[in-house]
Parts: sequence; C-alpha cells; structure tokens
Amino acid sequence: MAVRQFPAGTIPMASRRRPGGTAGLARKSTELALATPQVMAHRMMRMALAGTQLSERDRKEFNLMGMEKLGAFTAAYNAMAWASLASSQTLAMQMWLAWCTPWMGNRGANRLAQQMQQAAVSILSKGLAPAHAKATANARRLAATPLVAAPRRRTRA
Repeated sequence: MAVRQFPAGTIPMASRRRPGGTAGLARKSTELALATPQVMAHRMMRMALAGTQLSERDRKEFNLMGMEKLGAFTAAYNAMAWASLASSQTLAMQMWLAWCTPWMGNRGANRLAQQMQQAAVSILSKGLAPAHAKATANARRLAATPLVAAPRRRTRA
C-alpha cells in the first residue's frame, strides 16, 4: 500500500465529510447546545445595554433575531415533513415484505426495526439542520461583533 506524500510545509487536513446517522445527530445536537447559550448571552447583554432607546444597529439585530427563528423553524418543519413522507413509504414497503414473507423468520422484523430507527434519526437530523445552521452561524458572527458600537469620531469641517 502506497503512503500518500504531502508537500513540505503543509499539514494534511481531515476530510470535510461529517458522519451521518446517530453520530451526526449527536454532533449537531452538541454544537447546537454549545452555540445557543453564547448567542443568547450576547443578545441579552445587548438588550440590557441598549435600555429603552434602541440604536439602529440594535433594532436591526433584534428584528433579525425574530426573522431568523421564524425562517429556521419553518425550514425545519418542512424538512421533517418531507423526510417523514419519504420514510413512511419505505416503512410501508418493509412492513408489507415482513408480513408477506413469514418464512424469513425474524429477518424481516429485524430489518423493519432497523429501518424505523434510521427513519427516526433521519427525520430528527433533517429537522435539526436549519436551527443548527442558524445558531452556529450566529455564534460565529456575534463572537466577532462588539456589544456596544464604537463611538463615531467627529471631524471638524
């Protein structure tokens, strides 16, 4: 087996492909659980610092916060609905095969149980993806955003 050679001074990068199935769902859930408090803390601090007089920057951020939630949960609902539709067809076919082939013993039932688990994980993953994408993107964006806008320098005319 040949060993892959890399140019001098470079570091080989891991594959960008992420694990699917339960490992991917666990990774997304963990990242979402870590990103959400960061985003909430930043936004709550901005709300506290803004007081009753919102700047244009704060008004824009707080409006974006509501619109992002609406968009992410609508996308999650649609993704889960389509995944449920596709999974229900596969499960119906597996059930029919399990019922119509009793001579296969438990193999049909075992296959059906495995399909049901895969369907559930797939539906959850598809539903979690939009919220995960928004929350992690917000965590990265807000980490680079100062809580209070820098004061503008006045130039003399």
